[in-house]
Amino acid sequence: MGSVSLKLGDGTARFKRSTLCSSAVNILMLFSVLATNLFALYAFTYSPRHHTITPFHHKNISLISQHVSLIIKQIDSSQKKLARIENQLLGYQTLNVSRPNLANELKLFLQHHQLPLGKDSRTGITEMVASVGHSCEQSAGLLSQYMTYKVSGPCPDDWSLAQKLILRGCEPLPRRRCFAKTVSKVGLSTWSSLGCKNINCLNKKPNGFAFDRQKYVKATSKNDFLIDDVLAMVNNGIRIGFDIGTGSKTGTFAALMAEKNVTIITNTLNVDALDSDFIAARGVFPLFLSLDHRFPFYDNVFDLVHVTSGLDVGTKPEKLEFLMFDADRILRVGGLFWLDNIHCGDDEKKRTLTRLIEKFGYKKLKWVVGQKMDGAVGSGKHEVYLSAVLQKPMRI
Repeated sequence: MGSVSLKLGDGTARFKRSTLCSSAVNILMLFSVLATNLFALYAFTYSPRHHTITPFHHKNISLISQHVSLIIKQIDSSQKKLARIENQLLGYQTLNVSRPNLANELKLFLQHHQLPLGKDSRTGITEMVASVGHSCEQSAGLLSQYMTYKVSGPCPDDWSLAQKLILRGCEPLPRRRCFAKTVSKVGLSTWSSLGCKNINCLNKKPNGFAFDRQKYVKATSKNDFLIDDVLAMVNNGIRIGFDIGTGSKTGTFAALMAEKNVTIITNTLNVDALDSDFIAARGVFPLFLSLDHRFPFYDNVFDLVHVTSGLDVGTKPEKLEFLMFDADRILRVGGLFWLDNIHCGDDEKKRTLTRLIEKFGYKKLKWVVGQKMDGAVGSGKHEVYLSAVLQKPMRI
């Protein structure tokens, strides 16, 4: 039988099934119970030939009792050890709130809350658990620092600490009871501890605002696709989309799509500048999220998924597959998967990416492989880039 368990990573209910280890413990328990009963039966039914209870007989009974007690202790110890192993292997291990120097706010947030009406008949849940990434256990010191603040007071200026936790897998972060820093007007003059302090600085970077805008309205290479050309590839229209990758840090793609009455959510983290502030200042939607996090959207909701440099085929193939499958999950049937100047490095890496894409069975509406000099890569050589517009098929 499975038992209900709450995963600490995303706050959703999961069911733990019996493992090989737990089955072995169950067999050991059954054997111990049978052995105990046999010893007890022998002790209470055996009668000496002369029906005389001797000190030696009492000694036998005492020895049997000691063995039974030892077996019971071993069973209890095995059950506890098994529970610890399963929690560690399956990712259900919670943060130890009893450890010293842990912020009180974090302890309060992590407390389990019993459902007011008891067990829920539909889900089997009896309590709600706070949604915090299970990897936070490995960064408890930083997390405690993040949760140290004055309740109902101003939040510390610690966005860099939050991002460090996210990049270590501590995602999602816990909620906080403090007020974020506010600014008197919309702008980017509040940047601190960053290489760029204003828009002009960011605009001078190789992938700044001007460069981004140009490639979507006037192609600079055969790998650059124009927005109007892509939108014309489908008859039923594009309404909402999701923009993935560090190449989207300025939000230019989302801003240009807004001019076409298409709403785009841009995934971003802060690199050299407060990219989320920059994107929001342009009136488009920034999503502060790492690419290792499951996208917080329901299945089949987007008409378009646009990917820039977020796909890195230099990493383990399995990690890239997880990202591709999640992007496919949120894209509706008939929707477009736009690969925009994906850096492949060389032909071998391009073939690896191609084989992965072909596993999904997308219809190739446009597919271009080209070479260009890329100073950002730092090699000084011509690098291989892939651009494609793919259409998600109906799967039975």
